Amino acid sequence: MDIFGWLQLIFFMGILWLLTKPMGAYLVRVLDPQGRTFLDAAVKPVERLLYRIFGIDPGKEEDWKHYTVSLLVFSLTGLLLTYAVLRLQHLLPLNPQKLGPVRPALAFNTAVSFTTNTNWQNYAGETTLSYFSQAVGLVFHQFASAAVGIAAAAALVRGLARRAAGTVGNFWVDLVRVNLYVLLPLSLVFSIFLGSQGVVQNFKAYEAAHTVEAAEVQSIAQGPAASQTAIKMLGTNGGGFFNANAAHPYENPSPLSNFFQMLAILLIPSGLTVYLGRAVKNPKHGWAVWSAMALLFLAGVLVCWKAESGGNPRWTELGVSGAAGNMEGKDVRFGAFDSALFASVTTAASCGAVNAMHDSFTPLGGLVPLFNIQLGEVVFGGVGSGLYGMVIFIVLAIFLTGLMTGRTPEYLGKKIDVPEVQLSVLAVLVPIFCILGFSAWAAVSRGATASLNNAGPHGLSEILYAFSSGAGNNGSAFAGLAGDTAFFNITLALAMLFGRFLVLIPVMALAGSLARKKVVSSSAGGFPVGGPMFTLVLVATILIVGALTFLPALALGPVIEHFVMTGSSVLY
Repeated sequence: MDIFGWLQLIFFMGILWLLTKPMGAYLVRVLDPQGRTFLDAAVKPVERLLYRIFGIDPGKEEDWKHYTVSLLVFSLTGLLLTYAVLRLQHLLPLNPQKLGPVRPALAFNTAVSFTTNTNWQNYAGETTLSYFSQAVGLVFHQFASAAVGIAAAAALVRGLARRAAGTVGNFWVDLVRVNLYVLLPLSLVFSIFLGSQGVVQNFKAYEAAHTVEAAEVQSIAQGPAASQTAIKMLGTNGGGFFNANAAHPYENPSPLSNFFQMLAILLIPSGLTVYLGRAVKNPKHGWAVWSAMALLFLAGVLVCWKAESGGNPRWTELGVSGAAGNMEGKDVRFGAFDSALFASVTTAASCGAVNAMHDSFTPLGGLVPLFNIQLGEVVFGGVGSGLYGMVIFIVLAIFLTGLMTGRTPEYLGKKIDVPEVQLSVLAVLVPIFCILGFSAWAAVSRGATASLNNAGPHGLSEILYAFSSGAGNNGSAFAGLAGDTAFFNITLALAMLFGRFLVLIPVMALAGSLARKKVVSSSAGGFPVGGPMFTLVLVATILIVGALTFLPALALGPVIEHFVMTGSSVLY
């Protein structure tokens, strides 16, 4: 853990903090249908045209039920469209390698994955998908699923901010404005920057290159990678254009591109905390939420960095120098620190991009990204999903605090009653049951265990990580698991669907319930939500829920593996 790592970490957090306020202020304008932005002159005519083409009345709002139905119908339609593109890619254009149709189970898994903002990939992009499938079938969802998450978060925040209201906004207006004013312009600028760093952007056929011995020809993949890499980071999607993802030099060619890709992952989730504070007219609350996210994030980074920089004592026993830390599965351009930071960033957010193989991390280093996901991906979280997931934990924290102090639970002037607590608990339980339930099934299924490259605790970690990543809509993986089987394609797809939409439905119901409530005057029973005490209570609630739920399983996986690695007599 050298000085250069500390300086980069401080610089990274400083830049993120500086960008959070302007990003949040801009989101306030975008998520207000009447808000004005500096892009209005160029984008407003396009916005009006889209409303006319699709018959959208921007002045008509929806209650939470209609908003949710619109969201689900849009997502289902996109899922079916992507499935059709993957199954018919051999008949579609932009397929210079003449790749065939994607198999049904894999096509279903992939369509679900990108619809849910997960971007789990049971395939190698270079050998499976055409440019059309990548640039049209998948990139469409990288914009759409990200916009859906932000729209849902905006609806929940409106529920908090409004008084005795029956509506939470218009889903179609939110979808259009988020794409036109946020995702598209940011992606355009970022893709140009990535191109300047060396990320490829073309539709050429693959290049044939001779090896040094000139005996074999190596096929070097090409394609529109810069545009997909930009939105996969900004939208916390994470699906790699190439199989090696952000470890591939065509996706992540330089330390500068690596730094800004990490920053892009957290930019919008971080800015949404300021949007929350301004929308409810309590900026301190937004910064308290940001502080809770930052504390959890930094704790994960430091543990992961410490574990990876310490190296693997088994290599030392074999006479292999561990001065650079644990470098197995890491790019020498980035080293232990940048790999640990990237792993923490991508799993703190709902992003599956990786610049190192998490399966090769030390046991405790691998525990951090796994536990980040299992906390509910609220440590900044995905675009939108991180904010609405954090609001769920805020409701639970306020309720538990009220029980301990004998006060009436109250959040931003609104009483927290039985329905709000029930909906919040339901939203928390869904991913828990998905992760532990599907993992237990896989652990006793011969078809599933046959896909493991490792037995014992590491094999259990691979299974836990797969279903945590699926239910948490993250998309990263322990690469030792061969997921392209009928069992994992179907079960992971179900985990992704449940983890996204069975959480979104109670979130939207919570938005409707809060919107209908009247704001009451602050009482002595109200818990202040804008200071350090609130931040600590919120962090404690998140950790307690995560610890009580997942530590028993983690103890059988990465924890016991750590003791085995360090020479303990623990047997398995």
